[in-house]
Amino acid sequence: MTPTRPTPLVFVAIGVTILAWASAFIVIRGTGQYFSGGALALGRLAVGTLLLGVVVLIGVVRPGRWVAPTRREWLQLLGFGVLWFGAYNVALNIAEQSIDAGTTAMIVNIGPILIAIGAAVFLHEGFPRWLAIGAGVAFLGVALIALGTGASDFGDGTGVLWALLAALTYAAGVLLQKPTLRRLPNAQVTFIGAAIGLVACLPFAGDLVGDLQAAPPQAIAGVVYLGAIPTALAFSTWAFALSRMPAGQLGVSTYIVPPIAVLLGLIVFAEVPPALAVAGGVLALVGVALSRIRPRVVVDRESGS
Repeated sequence: MTPTRPTPLVFVAIGVTILAWASAFIVIRGTGQYFSGGALALGRLAVGTLLLGVVVLIGVVRPGRWVAPTRREWLQLLGFGVLWFGAYNVALNIAEQSIDAGTTAMIVNIGPILIAIGAAVFLHEGFPRWLAIGAGVAFLGVALIALGTGASDFGDGTGVLWALLAALTYAAGVLLQKPTLRRLPNAQVTFIGAAIGLVACLPFAGDLVGDLQAAPPQAIAGVVYLGAIPTALAFSTWAFALSRMPAGQLGVSTYIVPPIAVLLGLIVFAEVPPALAVAGGVLALVGVALSRIRPRVVVDRESGS
């Protein structure tokens, strides 16, 4: 069966998600000096879970409907919440304490390759030729960005390991989330995942209380922003898009995040990317475009098939 072409609303949702997640790398970089990795994750999830709970409660997306998850779906939601909302956020926050925002975004965005491979193996979505070509080209672009921004200089390498862990948990979370969206409402899945991630991060509650007492107002505002926009809003728009298109195809679209993060880093932190990084960003965008190509269906006029 030929997959349904995404509607314009799906593309809007993807755009919102990409912009919000790109901004998250910048805000995390700016607030990370005031919060530990676990405390920042817990604060972000507290705000995000509260807002998502309100959305589910008032029934903005699915008025008056709550679908009881099956046992299998609960297991998938548990894995999704712990891995993506919990472990991913902690790993990402710790990574950005020693690596700049743009470089972290580049490393984390090997995730879409892992998603595409995992979707082909576990979700049986297939691995179309153009998806493979686009992923390869985009990954080469990300590699050029990394080289251009001096991403080979990682000190003791700890930050890189945390960023790689973030990429792995991100990919695993998407693969666990995708099956739950076949039956459960998008807002409900996102809320449950955030709530599970929040519970998983509760051991950092003491750190969060101490950090909040010492943090300046702008840092606290950064935590609120992370919970409201990259978490509550962007994870909702992501779930909306993921429920309407294959995980592998959607995952590749996030290759646009690193170039945007580099640009925002230039604006906010006055980090000037070299020419090689700019070339890599363009190549990553080309890869995304290639991944969207669909083979033309040849119609046999004699048979009518």
